[in-house]
Amino acid sequence: MARAKQVLFVCEGNLHRSPTAERLYSTSPGLKTRSAGLSEMARIQITPELLDWADVVFVMEQTLLKMIRRRFPDSLIDKELVCLRIPDDYQFMQPELLAILTERLMSYLGQPTD
Repeated sequence: MARAKQVLFVCEGNLHRSPTAERLYSTSPGLKTRSAGLSEMARIQITPELLDWADVVFVMEQTLLKMIRRRFPDSLIDKELVCLRIPDDYQFMQPELLAILTERLMSYLGQPTD
């Protein structure tokens, strides 16, 4: 039996975008999802251990991608990083955010299950 792909979603505060993505894909077969934020005020802060856990890391904005690369270079060796380019303009589980996440993640993770 194949191991589930471990997916980490990252935004700034871990309040809206990354937790929404985590929830959206949390029941998808073959995936394990987690989320974190880069801010010191984040609900769950990103750590080297979380990055080591992940097979792929989806980052919401280009600025955050640069910050991750600068802060965690050793944890990113041979790690797939994808920038989704989703601005911090949405609330948790907002329908527009769900639609954008589904569209941008479809080619990587497939259709989310309900």
